[in-house]
Amino acid sequence: MTTRTITGALAAATRLDKALAEASDLSRERVKALMAEGAVTVDGVAATNPSAKGKAGAPFSIALPEPTPLAAQPQDIALDIVFEDAHLVVVNKPAGMVVHPAAGNRDGTLVNALLHHCAGQLSGINGVARPGIVHRIDKDTSGLLVVAKTDAAHEGLAKQFADHSIDRAYLAVCAGHPAPPAGTIAGRIGRSDRDRKKMAVLPDDARRGKRAVTHYRTLRRLDHCSLIECRLETGRTHQVRVHCASIGHALLGDQVYGRDPKALRALLSDLGFHRQALHAAELGFTHPATGERVDFRAEPPRDMAELIETTAR
Repeated sequence: MTTRTITGALAAATRLDKALAEASDLSRERVKALMAEGAVTVDGVAATNPSAKGKAGAPFSIALPEPTPLAAQPQDIALDIVFEDAHLVVVNKPAGMVVHPAAGNRDGTLVNALLHHCAGQLSGINGVARPGIVHRIDKDTSGLLVVAKTDAAHEGLAKQFADHSIDRAYLAVCAGHPAPPAGTIAGRIGRSDRDRKKMAVLPDDARRGKRAVTHYRTLRRLDHCSLIECRLETGRTHQVRVHCASIGHALLGDQVYGRDPKALRALLSDLGFHRQALHAAELGFTHPATGERVDFRAEPPRDMAELIETTAR
């Protein structure tokens, strides 16, 4: 593997990871990883402590290996681009598209499409030549997803996801009519004891799993089901699906966490609707480069719009 070297001098007497990031144009997370690998020297001495205080004017050297190639190949797959600039891309992902290549889905994924669309100009924050996927949505969920083109954008977006300052709203069609029609579902989410492939709401005193909070409200009462909006305070795996199922209102089409109402099974079959009725409709965050607030909205795709229209009759 080839290596290139970044050299320079620290501009300020501050934490080494911060000072090195500012002087090298790398992200702080990337600098920390390189320090842990012994690839950084300051004043001719190996620097391994990110929180150590640097000295203004001290010379530094960073041995930067070339990114490890990604096994996935670029593919010319059409994407619904909602927004794009030099720092990030917001995509309206169709239902049925997997985000990352994995066993059973080696190609045709969002990653394959992004590798072609962005021609290599994507975040490599972990030292891997791959798209900067900051968050994911399930294969059979449609809607908005943001991807980082630069390490700085990746780091900035990841921080917002970590401190829950990202605004995310989903539209869902759930079985029955929630009572009350609006409320908050709070419960730790972790792997199910009965089926490790599934997530579950765990007891409040459980030592595993993560805190999860979903705020929901009914937008429209439909025939044996409801159109609801779910705003996420946290973002856990399968959060909306698990939380809705936990209050007895699993999403239509979700065969993992619920069963469709008998009164709707023939209709769903006629419509050919065989996925969870879930769409990531709104996404808002502070642009990591400009500092401006940006908000995006995507209307539900045809299959979900047809489901809502048909059950509203």
